[in-house]
Amino acid sequence: MTTTRTKRLPSLFAFSAAVFMISAFAGSHAEAASVNCGGASWYALTSKTASGERMNPAGMTAAHRTLPLGSKVRVTNQSNGKSLVVRINDRGPFIKGRVMDLSKGAAQKLGFVGAGHTKVCYNKL
Repeated sequence: MTTTRTKRLPSLFAFSAAVFMISAFAGSHAEAASVNCGGASWYALTSKTASGERMNPAGMTAAHRTLPLGSKVRVTNQSNGKSLVVRINDRGPFIKGRVMDLSKGAAQKLGFVGAGHTKVCYNKL
């Protein structure tokens, strides 16, 4: 004989599984959208990058210590609000307090070539 309690058990399990899956997706989405801030500078070499391609000073590229090569990142200059998307193709920066080295072309669009460095916030897309 089946009771009302045993009839509810499968639906309760399904509900719990659905809540778990939604929360797991929301958690991974929140991580992907997290914003990081710190110092940034620019560089304009023509040597090979960590990805194996030649550095294009006019390109919209950047160096980061840990983001996967090929990642797209939105970078915002905190002093003027200018923003753009760059592709990570190199490793660095190797100066304490800096979180990103941008190509000269990206730095021009963000408006800090003259200053040499600025505070930025970035998030992986």
